[in-house]
Amino acid sequence: MPSRATSPGIRRAAVLGSPIAHSLSPVLHRAAYGELGLTTWSYDRFEVTETGLADFLGGLDPSWAGLSLTMPLKRAVIPLLDDITGTAASVEAVNTVILGADGRRTGDNTDIPGMIAALRERGVTTVESAAILGAGATASSALAALARVCTGPVTAYVRGETRAAEMRGWGARLGVEVRTADWADAAGALDAPLVVATTPAGASDVLAGQVPDHPGTLFDVLYDPWPTALAAAWSARGGQVVGGLDLLVHQAVLQVEMMTGRVPAPLPVMRKAGEQALASR
Repeated sequence: MPSRATSPGIRRAAVLGSPIAHSLSPVLHRAAYGELGLTTWSYDRFEVTETGLADFLGGLDPSWAGLSLTMPLKRAVIPLLDDITGTAASVEAVNTVILGADGRRTGDNTDIPGMIAALRERGVTTVESAAILGAGATASSALAALARVCTGPVTAYVRGETRAAEMRGWGARLGVEVRTADWADAAGALDAPLVVATTPAGASDVLAGQVPDHPGTLFDVLYDPWPTALAAAWSARGGQVVGGLDLLVHQAVLQVEMMTGRVPAPLPVMRKAGEQALASR
């Protein structure tokens, strides 16, 4: 359980999830606090499961400003909130909780605008079609981002008809034309102008040897280990790669701004801190 605040002016935030030891969020947020001169702010990590989430939230005192959430809490938290933004509701996933002075808990999702910002940073603002590898919670956020980037169809490569139906359902909800294909045919995704890989570590390695000669842009949401086999092969072929650290930094920038009220958050400082932390692993 979180400890109680011991002196006036202290502000607290943290990332929750299970497992959580690997999270880079404390590195990024603390770097931002240091750059912004927020000396009374702290950011920690807590191992919290779905069954322990309600008790954790109930134990927070007024010193708490916000929480970052990772799996498996992004959907489990929704019934425990007072409000949820339209962005988070669109994919039924909350990765940010803002704790108001009145005790209200508001859920938001910075993964979606974080993805859009990470792509924009690399000059990807519009594509005619795209492909998604995988069908988990991150894939639904990717679809929401692609709703603002892709003007044509998105093909999702998944395992099983149940997941395929889920992705088509998300597409209908988000206003994206989603076509589905079997994971066995995932090499076909690699010809798309934008490929978003949302699969767990190692799952896309089999595709590394099938990258085309002139690939487009790969957005691989993993950041550890990095580069993935697919990202390395993509770069070797001259393709542009957007990595999981890009996503993590951009969504964390938004969280820092929302929790602290300080705009803009220091993106370059946060990115450098993340790169150094990954290099030391």
